[in-house]
Amino acid sequence: MNSLHISIYVLGLLVLLALVFDFMNGFHDSANAIATVVSTGVLKPQSAVAMAAFFNFVAIFVVNMKVAQTIGKGIIDPSIVDHYVIFGALVGAIVWNVITWYYGIPSSSSHALIGGLVGAAVAKTGTGALVSAGLIKTVVFIVVAPLLGFILGSIMMLLVSWIFVKSTPRKVDVWFRRLQLISAAGYSLGHGGNDAQKTMGIIWMLLIAAGYVSVNDAHPPAWVIISCYAAISFGTLFGGWRIVKTMGQKITKLKPVGGFCAETGGAMTLLMASFWGVPVSTTHTITGAIVGVGSAQKASAVRWGVAGSIVWAWVFTIPAAAFMSAVAWWIGTKIM
Repeated sequence: MNSLHISIYVLGLLVLLALVFDFMNGFHDSANAIATVVSTGVLKPQSAVAMAAFFNFVAIFVVNMKVAQTIGKGIIDPSIVDHYVIFGALVGAIVWNVITWYYGIPSSSSHALIGGLVGAAVAKTGTGALVSAGLIKTVVFIVVAPLLGFILGSIMMLLVSWIFVKSTPRKVDVWFRRLQLISAAGYSLGHGGNDAQKTMGIIWMLLIAAGYVSVNDAHPPAWVIISCYAAISFGTLFGGWRIVKTMGQKITKLKPVGGFCAETGGAMTLLMASFWGVPVSTTHTITGAIVGVGSAQKASAVRWGVAGSIVWAWVFTIPAAAFMSAVAWWIGTKIM
């Protein structure tokens, strides 16, 4: 495909639609970064989202471009990409995000986007369009990311409990109210670094298909990188308040020490995944870390029913978004 097949107006509209998705990603997933720090009373919601948005953008200077490469070239065959595929993928992901936001379900924007790509690509050319290596890696991390978050959150909680075993609860609370500011910033850094790159990958894929950049380029154009980080940061500023309560209180009751351990475990997981180029779910990761912190104290501290309903949302996200994107692809071929 080349630039003669996509008008500049269609290209501009699709880039704008991608940035809308990126904004919604920040809006939808901001709860993941701020739920613990808000629910423990360390920061007021307005201050928390401002800090999270700032560190979402700062990730531009810290995290490599491997996740964007995976999305742009490693999920579906770039040669089959056209404006209909991108339209279908984005609309499918956005619709699923709106549904889960409305009902307060902390599903994954990342996997909604990946499901969208898969659904649109399969609707166009069948399963042969899928890149098995990248897709398998992503699917495997649906399990690995929350499990790693769980393990690291548990270890952090046990380690902190051992170190501060002789300290009074009041002293521990004072210390970790300060430390939780650092852990929340670290988690927001990991969130911005992994999630903003998913939209970068989509726009990069579109520009390659349109013939504006080469498939051999090592990273997307600078304007794409800056605009995607800015969009997710602005989305975070508006916040996903319906999901904050679920993440911060319904799974397990958190104190500042628990919030610190969950955020630190989640941040470590996200930064490792970004280094490996794996597009993971920030929602899955922080949920696993919160459950790990709760279970490290006692199994009954976790509301397993709530956690279980969240897991079902994870299971359905990719196929649901894929179905919606396949329908959107078909509609796009009729109206565009």
